Amino acid sequence: MTVREASAEWQGTLKQGSGRLRLGSGVFEGAYSFPSRFENGPGTNPEELIAAAHAGCFSMALTAILGGEGHTANSIHTVAKVHLGVTTAGPTITRIELETEASVPGILAEDFERLAQKAKAACLVSRALAGVASITLKASLTAQ
Repeated sequence: MTVREASAEWQGTLKQGSGRLRLGSGVFEGAYSFPSRFENGPGTNPEELIAAAHAGCFSMALTAILGGEGHTANSIHTVAKVHLGVTTAGPTITRIELETEASVPGILAEDFERLAQKAKAACLVSRALAGVASITLKASLTAQ
């Protein structure tokens, strides 16, 4: 199997410092800081990258599962919302909301919902985070 990597560099104190996140592929590099992570400051943060990974993973899993049932989606758009909360352990990812909308010719809404739930369970990122946060899914079809 493959190995993927990313790196982070941090300089300074927690609240006044800053850092940079880099994907190993080189396609993304961005600044992060205390304000970008725990407030609404500019830059990215680890949770946003988890959300991007989850949305991408789920969309690919749904594509594969639809294909296995003989359906080809014209498009799948997924948004993942990672919620940060505070627990006794400190700041924690408490839940992730997946919202997907797809255009899939010839599929019934109930079949799409069933396959979307199957994709949520099969997605590698969902499986990695399943014991960490509650994961919900809202799946809908667009008009054909």
